[in-house]
Amino acid sequence: MNTTNSIILNDTEVNQKIRRIAYQIYEANSEETEVVLAGIAENGYLLTQKLAAVLEEISPLQLILCKVTMNKKSPINSVQTSLTPEEYTDKSLVLIDDVLHSGTTLVYGVKHFLEVPLKRFKTAVLVNRNHKKYPVKADFKGLSLSTSIKEHVVVEFKEHETIAYLS
Repeated sequence: MNTTNSIILNDTEVNQKIRRIAYQIYEANSEETEVVLAGIAENGYLLTQKLAAVLEEISPLQLILCKVTMNKKSPINSVQTSLTPEEYTDKSLVLIDDVLHSGTTLVYGVKHFLEVPLKRFKTAVLVNRNHKKYPVKADFKGLSLSTSIKEHVVVEFKEHETIAYLS
């Protein structure tokens, strides 16, 4: 990060948002025994791991982590998951990414998971940028932010610190 970037969430704030989202996920799934947390690689999966750590602390839910990979430049037919469809069929699933920019990544992730029956399907993002190209929304979000089209939200996951900033 260089000095021209402005921090929108410092490490403490990021962790507060993650904790709040984890509680929302737990509340939405309080009747469930297990929940699939599907994180979009790379940062979405890092956020998923942080959410899972909080959920393990605050809930009895059995968590199944799933890494979702795709070509973000050309997501059509490029979505792959670390779980087989049988492993998430008829389960409650939360699709997670760090930032909801245009919605492209999230909408193709949603499309992939809709190919099998799910018990419940929700989405979660740390930052919702409000410049969507697709009709996709985040059910759980840490921060909604109106930015200009030229501004880019970046979330940096480091070993001992996570920050979100505008560049």
